[in-house]
Amino acid sequence: MQERKFFGHPMGLMVLFLTEMWERFGYYGMRAILLLFLISPTSIGAMGLAESEGTSIYALYVASVYLLTLPGGWIADNILGQKKAILYGGILITIGYAVLAISHSSSIFYTGLVLVASGTGLLKANISSIVGELYPEGGRRRDEAFSIFYMGINVGSTLGIAIVGFIGEKIDWNLGFAAASLAMFLGLIVFGVWGRKYLAGFGDVPSAKLSTNENNQEPVAGINKNVGYAILALLVIYFAYLQLTGNIDFSSASGLADAAKNIIVSVTIAYFLLILFGGGLNLVEKKRVLVLGVFFFAAALFWSGFEQAATSFQIFSQRHSERTFFGWEMPSSWFQFFNAVFIVALAPIVNAIWAALEKRGMNPSIPVKFGLGVLLMGIGFYVMVMGAKVAVTGVKASFLFLSITYVLHTIGELCLSPVGLSAYTKLAPRQFVSQFMGIWFVAASLGNLIAGIFAGSFNEENLQEMPNLFHQVFLFGTISGVVLLILAKPIEKWMGGVK
Repeated sequence: MQERKFFGHPMGLMVLFLTEMWERFGYYGMRAILLLFLISPTSIGAMGLAESEGTSIYALYVASVYLLTLPGGWIADNILGQKKAILYGGILITIGYAVLAISHSSSIFYTGLVLVASGTGLLKANISSIVGELYPEGGRRRDEAFSIFYMGINVGSTLGIAIVGFIGEKIDWNLGFAAASLAMFLGLIVFGVWGRKYLAGFGDVPSAKLSTNENNQEPVAGINKNVGYAILALLVIYFAYLQLTGNIDFSSASGLADAAKNIIVSVTIAYFLLILFGGGLNLVEKKRVLVLGVFFFAAALFWSGFEQAATSFQIFSQRHSERTFFGWEMPSSWFQFFNAVFIVALAPIVNAIWAALEKRGMNPSIPVKFGLGVLLMGIGFYVMVMGAKVAVTGVKASFLFLSITYVLHTIGELCLSPVGLSAYTKLAPRQFVSQFMGIWFVAASLGNLIAGIFAGSFNEENLQEMPNLFHQVFLFGTISGVVLLILAKPIEKWMGGVK
C-alpha cells in the first residue's frame, strides 16, 4: 500500500503541524486578550492596571514563554527526549489555561501564567527539532517543510485570535482562557494518541546520548566544566555589579522587565561563549556558532519591532484606530490576526518565489533573507509614523495604516522566521541542537520583552510622542537591515557550505 503523504511530505509533518496549530491557537488567542485584560479600566473582570505595569507584566510573561525553551531544550537533550518533553509540556499548558479560566485573584492568575510559560518552554523548541529530524538530508526540502509547519502556526494563531479574542473581549475573559485550554487538549490528543505511529523513532532518546562526530565513529565531547564554571563566575560578578550600582530594580513590574532584559542578554552571551570555548567544537563548528549568534541578535531586533502587534499596536488599535464598519465595532484584538491571515495567504507565494529562484541559481542566501526581514520590519514602522501623526490630532486613524504595516511585517517574517528555524537546525552542533532551538526562541523572548517595555511609553499623557517613538524604531530597523545585507557575503562564508 502506498505511504500516505502530507503535501508530499511524511505524515509525521502533519502530526507536528496539527499539534503546533492547536498550541498556537491557545497561545495567540490568550495573548490577544491578555494585555487588554491587564490594562482595561472599565471592563468587568479586568485588572485595570496602569499601562507601564500592565505592559511590563505582559512582557515578562511572553519573554518567559520563549526564554524557558532553553532549559526545555536542555531537558529534552539530556533527560526526557523531545517526544516526552512535548507531551509533558502540552499537559502543563492545558492545566495552566484552565487555572486562568477559573482564577478570581491575581495570585491564582499569575500561577496560571507560570504553568503556561513552563509548558511552552518544554514544547516549543522540541517540536521544531523533530521537524528537522524528519529530514536528515537537509536542503531545500527541509526549508519547505518548515514553511508548511509555519503555516500551521499561523492557521492556529488566526483561529485563536478570532475565537478567543472575540469570546474574551466581547463575552467573558475566563471563557476565553477556557477556549485556549480546550485547544491545547486537542493538540495533546493529536500528538499523544492519533499521531504516535507517524512519529515512531523520532525524538524518543535524548540527543546527547546519540551524538557522534561528523564521521559517526565516536561520541562528541561534552561541555568543559572548567570553562563553564569560569563563565558562571563572570555572570555572578556581573549581576552583583548591576545590583550594587542600582541597574537592577525588582520593586515593580517595569523594574523586573528591565532587569529581565539585562539577564537575557547576559545569559545568552555567556551561553555562546560556553559553547564556543567549552563545547569541544572544531573550527568549522565554531564559525557556524558565531553565525548563529549574528542570527540571534538579528532575530531579537526583528521580533522587538514585529511583536509590537500585541503591545503598542494593540493600544493603537483600541484607542486610535477607526474600526467601526457599517455600524459594527470590530474587536481591537482582531487586528492581531491580520498578520496570521497574511501569513497563510502569502506563505505559498513567497515559498514559490524562493523555489523559482532556486531553479535559476538566484535564491538569496540565509543572511540576505535575514537582512530583508529586518529591513521590512523597519519600513513598516514608517507607515505607523504616518498613522500616529493622524492620531495625535484627535482623529481616528484609518485601519489601513495597521493593515499595510502588517503586510510589510508579514513578508519580513516570511523572509526571516521559517528560514531561521531551518538554519538553526542545520548550523547547530548535533549534540546541542535542541538547546540551540531554545536559543532561537530566546531571541523571540528578548524581542517580546523589548516590545512590552517600549509599549509602556504609550499612555494618554504621552500621546504627542507617539510619532517620534515609532520613528526611532523605523531608523534602527532600516539601518540594521542594510548593515546585514552588506555583511551577507562574509557571514555566508562562515556557514561552512550550509545552504
